[in-house]
Amino acid sequence: MENINIEDFKVKTTIKLADFATKLDIDTDKDQEELALDKIQKKLSKKQDAMYAHNRHAFLICLQGMDTSGKDSLIREVFKEFNPRGVVVHSFKTPNSTELEHDYLWRHYLALPEKGKFAVFNRTHYENVLVTRVHPEYILFENLPGIEKVEDITPQFWENRMEQMVNFEKHLSQNGTKILKFYFHMSKDEQRERLLKRLENPEDNWKFSTGDLKERERWEDYMKYYEEAINKTSTDFAPWYIIPADDKGVARYIVAKTIWEEMEKLTDITEPELDPKVKSNIEVYREQLKK
Repeated sequence: MENINIEDFKVKTTIKLADFATKLDIDTDKDQEELALDKIQKKLSKKQDAMYAHNRHAFLICLQGMDTSGKDSLIREVFKEFNPRGVVVHSFKTPNSTELEHDYLWRHYLALPEKGKFAVFNRTHYENVLVTRVHPEYILFENLPGIEKVEDITPQFWENRMEQMVNFEKHLSQNGTKILKFYFHMSKDEQRERLLKRLENPEDNWKFSTGDLKERERWEDYMKYYEEAINKTSTDFAPWYIIPADDKGVARYIVAKTIWEEMEKLTDITEPELDPKVKSNIEVYREQLKK
């Protein structure tokens, strides 16, 4: 596990999703995966505390993938050792009436991380060039000038929207936010098994939605648009990582290791020191508290 090279998953050139494995060919078991993740979690937790106190940098973690690809459980496992003050998770659902009164990026701006903190987007602004491309009729709810019907949505519309996302991320990066984008690359067969598990296990029944089956029917369309979005929006300042997601334990480790390695690059992060006057009087304060 420790020999996994994060650079192998980073999108640096034009890619085809079909060329990426959905499961790594490595010999591990669940115990090994959990132990490896536990080591990374402890290091992340310590570094996060220092980043929170340093109050200069922020991290935006973007998670995208098909239904059942493991985003929710990854958030729970990878970030569970974080100080709750320093991480906020946002799950973006269908835009509500208030959100639709603004441009499509507005609600994402509101959820951006403060200095010293992490924000995790569980589904992201990229839904606006993924779900909306599979279902372009959703765009009509945005009441955009010049778009009265689906036929008004041209290929240039999508090009413009992806360019806007790159500009959005560039602005954030230049102002101290590190952006890491993860696509959970799961096989269609694995999704079927996970959906069946939800139906067969009474405790998981609540997770099942008939909408999952409808979206599954458009699998090839989603793969096409994911591939295009990743190719057009993976940049040095906001790279995409294609994570093999058929094995949840391995996927969690890769994401955690990626975050850790990026945090290690921030060499200016140091824990603040006490004011010299306060530090020189520590014994005085200690004695006062003993009274």
